[in-house]
Amino acid sequence: MNPAAVTVSIIMPMHNAEQWLTETLTSVLSQTWRESLELSLYNDASTDGSMEIVDSFRQRFSDAGIRLTLTAGTGSPGGVGYAKNRAISASSGEYLCFLDSDDIMLAQRIERQLPLAKQHPTDIIGSRFNRLPVMSTPRFADWACNLTPHQLLHQIYTSNGPTVVMPTWFCHRDIIERAGPFDESGKGTPEDLIFFFSHLRHGGGVQRCDDVLLTYRYHPSAATFSIPRETIFSVSLAELERRVLSHWPSFSIWNAGKLGRQFYRALSDDSRAKVTAFGDVDQKKLQLGVYHYSEARVMPRPTVPIRHFSLLLPPIVICMKQDLTGGAFEENLAQLNLTEGRDYVFFG
Repeated sequence: MNPAAVTVSIIMPMHNAEQWLTETLTSVLSQTWRESLELSLYNDASTDGSMEIVDSFRQRFSDAGIRLTLTAGTGSPGGVGYAKNRAISASSGEYLCFLDSDDIMLAQRIERQLPLAKQHPTDIIGSRFNRLPVMSTPRFADWACNLTPHQLLHQIYTSNGPTVVMPTWFCHRDIIERAGPFDESGKGTPEDLIFFFSHLRHGGGVQRCDDVLLTYRYHPSAATFSIPRETIFSVSLAELERRVLSHWPSFSIWNAGKLGRQFYRALSDDSRAKVTAFGDVDQKKLQLGVYHYSEARVMPRPTVPIRHFSLLLPPIVICMKQDLTGGAFEENLAQLNLTEGRDYVFFG
């Protein structure tokens, strides 16, 4: 950390971002809070015109009183986690505001998130966001922007990733030093999810500012698209077993279909032995009455009863996608009067 500290450092990894970078840098200049502000930008071996665009903004940042700290790598790109770590190391802020080089901060972002970070110094502060193009990933955006404070801490094992999206993160520097650094394995690694789980394991919390403070761009070259769903599944399952299943003496699985069976087969032997039943509403699955784990390496091979969901005993791992049944699944769940986090968790 630079001894000439500022209050807030914007952390921006950059790799071949010329298509969007002008809008992103302009959004930094548009901030209503600029009292003690730094942009720490790490150029991760860009080969396009990104650096020329950054150079064209140097005087504008100086005139605005925003410190520009620029570091760069040579050779092959190190990846998103590597670039974030280098930008953080070069920065001097007490608080860190994360921004991807293709996204756009709304003008009041720092003004709104900084007081929350001061009020909750051990929490990651996220925000609501707009998608660009408009209506891209509408189910994901609706989920991420409308989770309750309780769900922010409990719907953490779904395929959606962290319950506050990484480009909206704002936090005290100590959070990064305590739970970090970011994983540097490179392309295909969900470094944000891995860090998020580490943060929670270290006793950190999660808050969301309910203002829209970011335009979150969706495009095929985004780093998110390089992460296989199987990797997110494996990382999330390992954390679920560590944080939850290891403390449950037994549990049920809601969904006797593809995702539920995949989840069951992927469990460790100890966790799999705790499964008491599958639950479902599909009559064909209910008529089968039992699931035979024919690929098991142990003898006799495990069999698990399949029951109507209403007969499942909590706790329950729900391997269902939300908002895909016209509200039928949600109505069925509500009938059981269960408490999320205690009686059930979502997975997948």
